[in-house]
Amino acid sequence: MITEILSPLRPDLTAAQLAKFETYYVMLADWNTRLNLTTIIAPEDVAKKHFLDSFAAEPYLKDGASIADVGTGAGFPGIPLLIVRPDLKVTLMDSQQKKLVFLEAVLERLGLTAECVHARAEDAGQNPRYRERFDAALTRAVSGLPVLCELTLPLVKVGGVSIAYKGDAAEEISASQNALELLHATAERMMIPSDYGVRELVILTKTAATPKQYPRKAGTPAKKPL
Repeated sequence: MITEILSPLRPDLTAAQLAKFETYYVMLADWNTRLNLTTIIAPEDVAKKHFLDSFAAEPYLKDGASIADVGTGAGFPGIPLLIVRPDLKVTLMDSQQKKLVFLEAVLERLGLTAECVHARAEDAGQNPRYRERFDAALTRAVSGLPVLCELTLPLVKVGGVSIAYKGDAAEEISASQNALELLHATAERMMIPSDYGVRELVILTKTAATPKQYPRKAGTPAKKPL
């Protein structure tokens, strides 16, 4: 099912990788009947809007990169990237424990290794175990860019990147100028080929250490964006 859809879109995928995506989809559809994991569940939509879309950040991740998938939900983009890039050191981070139970089951079934962290990004960003420890932080459908700056940049090393999956991001980048200045980062837009509307990556490059007061306490970034 997924194999037939995904194979022509990514002809470089091996039979073993395609089999993992098939299993991932079957588990997603099954668990989604009990958990609210995704509203996108038709095979072609999952293949294109979840799996293929997740691959977009792959060229911007260096060999062996440590990445934090912030607000990972059903595992996008972290698990699809791990399937195609087993060299990556992936941390799947979410505030909902029930979603992490699903992710741990998927990882075990697929024979993949990733750290699953039950935490809000604001708390993780002030935790010495995670603060400024990652080469990249990734977010898909989590929040507006001014908020994402504060949620993700504290997790990233100086010189690392926060990559946000977006639609047309022009207005969000404009609204993020204050956050980018306070958190010491630059922003660049990269188009993602898509047959279902405008898709872009916003790549935030961290130029200096995050000031100690950021991120603010849980909930504050969303209520009072920088």
